[in-house]
Amino acid sequence: MYLTNEKKKEFFAKHGKSEADTGSTEGQIALFTFRINHLTEHLKANKKDHSTRRSLIKLVGKRRSLLDYLKDKDIERYRSIIKELGLRK
Repeated sequence: MYLTNEKKKEFFAKHGKSEADTGSTEGQIALFTFRINHLTEHLKANKKDHSTRRSLIKLVGKRRSLLDYLKDKDIERYRSIIKELGLRK
């Protein structure tokens, strides 16, 4: 499996407050970004996999709503997570 418990704990430890804090906005955004990148690579090889494409679109929407929430709540945290994950050019 591409996403193990150790990998999840690593994301939350790096981007969240602690590895046990799975509800932090930054940790969830980092996790969604990893999953989005994985699904994007899968879809490059499997162009007709429409269920995965739908899942990818839903994940992008979830990440977008979390980013919008963070932007409204604390612009500095928003800017730091954007810079860390390289979401903008």
